[in-house]
Amino acid sequence: MRFGILGPLDVRTDTGERVAVGGPRPRALLTILLLNAGRVVGVEQLIAGQYGEEPPAGAANAIQAQVSRLRKHLPVEFDGVGYRLAIDPLDVDVHRFRRLAGDGRRSLASGGFREARGLLREAVDLWRGPALVDLPFGQAQLAWLEELRLAALEDLAEAELALPEGTSVAELRRLVAAHPLRERLVGLLMRALHAAGRTAEALTVFDETRRSLVEELGADPSPELADIHLGILRAGRPRRHGVAAQLTSFVGRERELGALGEARLITLVGPGGVGKTRLAVEAARRSAHETCFADLSPVHEHVDQAVLAAVGVRDGGVPGMSPADRLVTALSDRELLLVLDNCEHVVDAAAALARRLLGACPGLRLLVTSREPLGLTGETIMQVAPLGAASAIRLFADRAAAVRPGFELTEDNLGAVSSICATLDGLPLAIELAAARLRVFPVEEIAARLTADGRFRLLSRGDRTAAARHRTLHAVVEWSWDLLSADERELATRFSVFAGGASLDAVEAICGDITGLVDKSLVVAEGGRYRMLETIRLFCAAGLTDAIRAEHARYYLRLAQKADPHLRRAEQLVWLARLSDEHTNLMAALRHDPETGQRMVAALAAYWWLSGRRGGAGEPAAGLLELRPGLEEEYVACVLHAVPHAAPEHWERAAEILRATRRPLRHPFLAPLWGMLVGPVAFEAGASHLGGDPWGEALERLGDALLAMHSGDPARAERELSEVLDRFRRLGERWGTAQAMDGLAVLASWRGQWERAEELWRDALAMLNELGSVEECAQVLGRRAEARLRQGEPEAAVRDFREADEHAGKAGLPAVSLLGPAAAARLRGDLDEARRLLERVPEPTTGFGLEGRRARRLTELARLERAGALHREAVSAARRSFMVADLAAAVEGLAEAVPPKQGALLLGIAVALRGTALAGDPDVARVAAAATAALGAEAFAERFGMGAAMSRADALTAIDEVVSG
Repeated sequence: MRFGILGPLDVRTDTGERVAVGGPRPRALLTILLLNAGRVVGVEQLIAGQYGEEPPAGAANAIQAQVSRLRKHLPVEFDGVGYRLAIDPLDVDVHRFRRLAGDGRRSLASGGFREARGLLREAVDLWRGPALVDLPFGQAQLAWLEELRLAALEDLAEAELALPEGTSVAELRRLVAAHPLRERLVGLLMRALHAAGRTAEALTVFDETRRSLVEELGADPSPELADIHLGILRAGRPRRHGVAAQLTSFVGRERELGALGEARLITLVGPGGVGKTRLAVEAARRSAHETCFADLSPVHEHVDQAVLAAVGVRDGGVPGMSPADRLVTALSDRELLLVLDNCEHVVDAAAALARRLLGACPGLRLLVTSREPLGLTGETIMQVAPLGAASAIRLFADRAAAVRPGFELTEDNLGAVSSICATLDGLPLAIELAAARLRVFPVEEIAARLTADGRFRLLSRGDRTAAARHRTLHAVVEWSWDLLSADERELATRFSVFAGGASLDAVEAICGDITGLVDKSLVVAEGGRYRMLETIRLFCAAGLTDAIRAEHARYYLRLAQKADPHLRRAEQLVWLARLSDEHTNLMAALRHDPETGQRMVAALAAYWWLSGRRGGAGEPAAGLLELRPGLEEEYVACVLHAVPHAAPEHWERAAEILRATRRPLRHPFLAPLWGMLVGPVAFEAGASHLGGDPWGEALERLGDALLAMHSGDPARAERELSEVLDRFRRLGERWGTAQAMDGLAVLASWRGQWERAEELWRDALAMLNELGSVEECAQVLGRRAEARLRQGEPEAAVRDFREADEHAGKAGLPAVSLLGPAAAARLRGDLDEARRLLERVPEPTTGFGLEGRRARRLTELARLERAGALHREAVSAARRSFMVADLAAAVEGLAEAVPPKQGALLLGIAVALRGTALAGDPDVARVAAAATAALGAEAFAERFGMGAAMSRADALTAIDEVVSG
C-alpha cells in the first residue's frame, strides 16, 4: 500500500484505489503511526497527538477502539508498550521524501548537480500541500517537516544554479517572500538574478534583506550573504565548478599520471567505465594550477554555454557577444586547467570550442576525456587501458571493504577476486559494481555468477546518485553503442564475431574499415592486432547472425589450410605465431558446423602438436566422429584427437582408412601423428603416402630409422638418423630436426657417450621449446632423465623428471615420469618413497606403446618387491610390444629372478635384442656382478656370449623357455 501525509491523509492500495480511514480521530491516529512507520509508538504519545495536554478520562480506551477499526484494513501491532504500523517506511511519502532529500544533498556535495536536481525535484514533488493536516496537535512535527522541505528546496535551487539551465527566479522570489529572513534563500535568489543578468535587482534584494535583519533582529547579514553581495558588486562571476571531492580512494594509474606532462591539449581516450573521468579528476587535484571541471555528459547542444557556467562566467553581458566570446574574454589572461569531461557525444562542438579557446587563451590547458579523440593538430592522446591485475585486485578489495567492513584479501578468496577482475576486463567501473554486490553475495558466488549468469545480469544495480550511464554495466556500454551510426553498429556487430581479437587481414575480410570503431574506443589496436574488451564484445554480439559466423568460419578454415604446409618449412615459427594469435578464433570456427569442424581438425593437426595444444582439441574432436564421404582423412584426424573419447570401432575404422590409402595424404602430418600416438602405419605396399616433397621424404627416412632403433639395429638407425638430421636441417624444419637429434641422443646414451647425448638433447629441447611443443619436451626430458640415472647422476635425473611433469601439466596431461623417480628412490635405498610413487602410477590401458609401458611398470614393481612372477608378467607383456627394446628391458629385469646361469644368458639375450649393451644400467650391473660371483668370470662370459650371439628367433625361444620354466 501507499500512504501520504505530506498533504491530507491519503491511503491507497497497490492498484491505486483509495482506502477510507474514517473520522478525524482514526485519521489522526494513523498519521502518528505513519510518522513513525515500522516503530513502536507509546500510548501516551498517541493520546498527546490526538488530545493535546488535556486528554479526556477515557482516552486510552478510545485509542484502543480506534486501533481496532484500523486493523480491519492495516497491519497494526501491539507489543505491550504501544502500537506499531508494520509496513515498509518507504511506502510513506514523508520517509521517501527524507531519503530522496538526503541522497540529493549528498549528490550535491559530491558535485553531481544533475543527479542532485533529479533526486531533489522528486522529493519536493511529494508534497501535495500542507503536511499533517489531520494531526490536531502536531505543531512540533510540522515545524520539523517544514524545515526539511525548505532545506530541500534550497538544495534544489543550489543544484539548478550549477547547471546551464539555471533555476526559477519566480519560485525563489515566492520562497523569499514567505521567509524573508532566511539568508540562504536570499543568497540563492541574488545569485539567480545575477546569473540572469539582473544585477540591479540582486543588489536591491540584498538591501531589503539587510534592513529587515536590522529592524527585526538587530543583526547584520551573515558573512556568506555578504560575500555574495560583494562578489556581485565586483562584477564577480558565479561560483566556478572546481573538482569535486571524491568519496573513494584513487587506486593505481600512477604511471599514467606521471606521463600526462604539460601539453596544452591532452585527451584521455578509452572505453566506457575504464576510469577516464577519475584519472582526470585526480590529475586536476594534483595540479599546481587553478582548475575547473565541466561535465558535458548531460549536454547535447550549446557546449559553450555549459563550459561558461562551469568556468563561472556570468550568463549575460554585451548584446551580440557569443558564449564562446565571453569565455575567451574571461580566460584570456588566466592560468587555468580546464577539464572537459565526457565529450564523445558532442565531439565536434567540443573540438571547435577547444580550438578557439587554446588559440586565444595562452595560459589555458585542456584535459579532455572522451571515447574518441577531438582530432585537433597538437592534441596529445593518452589511451587509458583497463587496470592491470594487481591494481584491479587492489581496487576490488578497497571497494569491497567499504561495502562489507572487515573484508580482506586472503589466500582463500584471492582466486575468486582475481577471476572477477579478469572476467570484467579490469574495467574499474565494472569492478566497483561487482564489489557492491558483496552486500548480497560472498565473493566466490559473485565469481561463479559472472560466469553462469553473465556480467550484464549480475551487475545491474549501482550507485543511485551516479549518472544513469554508470549505474549498470549494460548502461555503460549502451552509452557508447547509442553514439554509433547504423553502419558503425553493423561493423561493431560483425567485429564481435572475433573471439580473441583479429589481424588486419581478418578484420578487412569480415568487417571492412573499422577506423571509426578504433577512434571511438570500441576496438583497441595494439601490436598489429585489433580487439574488443570482452564486456563490449558480448554486448555487440547480441546481434550476431549465422551468416556472419559462417563468414568467420570460412575465413579461418582457409587460414588453417594455408598455414599447414608452412609448418613443415623453415618459416614454421612465423606461421605458428600467426596461428597462436588466432587460436581462439580457430577454435570458434571449428565449432561452427560439423563439416568445417572436421576440416579444421585435420588442417590444425600439425599446429596443435607442434605448439603443445593437442589436449585442447579432444572435446570438440570427440563431437565430430562421423565419417563423411570425401573427408576420410579428416575423420582420421578427429579420431586421433578425440583421445580418450573415441570408441574402439572408430580406431579400427581409422586404421582401415590409412591402410587402404594408395595416394599421398592431403594432410601429411597425420602419418607421424598416428605413428606417435598409435604406432607405425601399415600402408599398402608401394603406396607413397607422404608424396615426393623433401619434408615427406625426410619423414619417411625418420620413421625407418626409429623402427630400426627399436627393432635391434642401432647401427643402421644411427646412419639413417644422421642422414635425416642433415635433411631436416637443410629444410630449416625444427620439429623433424629435434626428432632426429633425440633419436641420436638415445643411441649415444646406450653406448655411454654421455657428452654427445647431452649436447644433442640440449639442442633438441631448445628447438622444441622454441616451437612450444611442451608434450614432446616432456618426453625428451624423461628420456634424458633415464640416461642420467644410468650415468650415475640421480639428482640431475630427478630434476629432469620433475621438469618433464611440469611440461606434461602444461599440455593437460598426467605425470609422465613417476616410474623414473620411483627407480631413483629405490636405487638410493628409499623403498618407502619408491612404493609411494609406484602406487601413483596408473595401470596403462590405452595408447601407443601400451604393452611396453605396462612391462616397464611391472619390471619396476618386481625389482622393488623381489617378485619373480611380476618379472615374468612383464616379459609376457613386452613380448606383445613391437619395440624389441621393451622386451630387452623386461628380460634384463627377469635376469635377477632366475638362477645365475639363466640370468647370464638373459643378459646376453637382451644385448642381442637391443643390438647393443646398455651402458651404466645399475640394475644390470648388479645382476651381472651377482651372476659372475656365483658362476665365475669365465662361465659368466660364456653364458652371456651365448645369449648375445643368438638370432631373434632363438632368443625368443630361449626367453619363452625361461618364462615357462
